[in-house]
Amino acid sequence: MSGRMRAVASAGSLPELTPGRLLGSWQLDVPALLLIALLGGLYGWGLLRLRRAGGTWPPGRTAAFALLGLGGLAVATMSALAVYDHVLFWPAAVQNVLLDLVAPLGLALGDPLRLAVEALPGGAAGRVRRVMTGRLVRLLTFPLVSTALVLATELTVYFTPYFATALRVGWLHELMYLHLLAAGCLFVVPVLTHEQALPKWCTHPVRAALVFLDGIVDAVPGVVVMTHGTLIAGAWYLHHAPSWSPDVQRDQQFGGGAMLSIAELVALPFLLAILVQWARAERVQAAALDRRLDRDLAPAAPRTPEPGRTEPGPERVRPWWETEENEVAARIRRQHGED
Repeated sequence: MSGRMRAVASAGSLPELTPGRLLGSWQLDVPALLLIALLGGLYGWGLLRLRRAGGTWPPGRTAAFALLGLGGLAVATMSALAVYDHVLFWPAAVQNVLLDLVAPLGLALGDPLRLAVEALPGGAAGRVRRVMTGRLVRLLTFPLVSTALVLATELTVYFTPYFATALRVGWLHELMYLHLLAAGCLFVVPVLTHEQALPKWCTHPVRAALVFLDGIVDAVPGVVVMTHGTLIAGAWYLHHAPSWSPDVQRDQQFGGGAMLSIAELVALPFLLAILVQWARAERVQAAALDRRLDRDLAPAAPRTPEPGRTEPGPERVRPWWETEENEVAARIRRQHGED
């Protein structure tokens, strides 16, 4: 009997959930463990190939991928949240928000797509780029589409028979885990990665606005769950609620509040990550502009006149901002005019 089926079979005999048991209760989830091992193995293989080729990789990205991404997956699927999700609603609610928001954020901060492009040989890296810019991926990761998919997934889980059926059927419960994770990654990963499938108009200011909008959207399921009059999977939880559990209605309200709190707390580091990327991109552009200005302003080398011949003075080299028509050139012309 699998770990999940054993948990369901012994749900009525679970001891009261205390802070100690919340930290110390774990169960094995084989499909989730295999997924974690696969993702971690591929990421580690990419790091090894990159280092053998003489490349470097930021340790912070590796830590985010391992701790927040893979760690979030492990906590959601094998910690006390998974042990008690069949007798209490709030652990299941926290599980789901970890899967569709926290774990995708950690995976995205690890920037696995750029790692794949840098670690793989040219042909394989080109195939990765073609897949990421393919029509289907561009459609699914289009900001408004991916945001709608995340919201639709969460509302479908809680306000259709999906969740109640998943509590009874083990394989559907595992599929729900994967569904939530995939929906979250469709929005978070493209927004935070360098090798992205987003349209060109999704600049850093636009992405910051999208993250702010996503934070508002992510609050909707928690608010709806808190205020919904009908119990979610009420028949199941009324039947399996242990004697020590709170009132089922209060349990649902607590779960909705936990969803709302986690979603809003995660929105802040998500937005900060975008702002950090924005600042780095601005520094890179400023450095490139400085190099171009230094090159264009370098004095032309004087020519040596032939004996007995008078040469005119050196021809003035017109800098690029005097000949080009764009916003940056116009700004530089205005600055020179003021000087």
